[in-house]
Amino acid sequence: MPLKSLIDDARAEIEVTDEELEEARDRRGKIAAALLAAFPGSRIYVNGSIAHGDAITPLNDIDVGVVVAGAAQDYGPGRRGPRDLMERARDAIRKHLGEEFPKLTVTIEGQRRAVLVRFGDPVTAGQPDFTADVIVAIDNPEGAGLFIPNLQVNGWDRSDPETHLDLVKAAIKATEVVFPRAVRLLKYWSRRHGKPVCSWNIKVLALDCITRPMPLAEAMQAFFRYAADALKENQGLTPDPAHVAGPIKLNMATREVITRLRAAEGHITRALDHEAAGRPASAQHELAVLLPDIVPDADPSQVAAEEAARLTDTAKLGTSVGVGAGSGLSIPNSRAWAPR
Repeated sequence: MPLKSLIDDARAEIEVTDEELEEARDRRGKIAAALLAAFPGSRIYVNGSIAHGDAITPLNDIDVGVVVAGAAQDYGPGRRGPRDLMERARDAIRKHLGEEFPKLTVTIEGQRRAVLVRFGDPVTAGQPDFTADVIVAIDNPEGAGLFIPNLQVNGWDRSDPETHLDLVKAAIKATEVVFPRAVRLLKYWSRRHGKPVCSWNIKVLALDCITRPMPLAEAMQAFFRYAADALKENQGLTPDPAHVAGPIKLNMATREVITRLRAAEGHITRALDHEAAGRPASAQHELAVLLPDIVPDADPSQVAAEEAARLTDTAKLGTSVGVGAGSGLSIPNSRAWAPR
């Protein structure tokens, strides 16, 4: 099967259903209505995977924020902290949604930035729950972006989620939706290989390398190569694309993340090289290592036969050059990031 077909089938495996999206958006809308009732004249912003168009199953959470009208006069750095605004948001959400969701809990304690909403009612069947992170923000009257809560110090940090959404929307348009489709696959790769980078980090890195329409295999290849180089150059930090917040950090040691990215690049590069050379089983095997479970592995006997033929052809040419990035075919490796 061609790589394009395998990747399209893989995308279908992790797609969120229309029903799940509709329910999640409905709950987001109910939270937004509660926030506007608590803070009249304010504006709502959305963020996260649903807003960015890159949600994958299982769908477990939503992100919604309110920019409280007029609050910058009394709240912000050097003024009042966010706690009482967050308490007003908490109380409003309980009041407006409690009857519809009897198991609803809305908490602030233990949180750093968000009012945490637990619905007690999952959107995706078989999941334990569905949650919402609700950010109560204020405008920054002296600069770009917003101030968002930092309860650890009862203070505020700078961020610009509204610009982030604009950047993602622009990437979706410029790439003719390749950007969110690639991000979904990359998020799945990260989940299945130790979560070396968070979802937002994936998207920010992808903004710089998935910038035009291209096949999804090539988009993933471009991401792995660029991300490894960028993280090495920036010592594991990814700058905020809005130039407002601090850099994004990795989930593990920089060297380990780069190792996993290089290994992943090797798998997708070999897959492309094998396909170009007429070795479909070998190409499928490399893709299956990269995206386990959503890409079925090839028949090992077919992979072995293709590798034997490749080695025979190589011997006839009198060369020992391997295929793709790093070496010849890997048979079989359980993790795309494992040291080779």
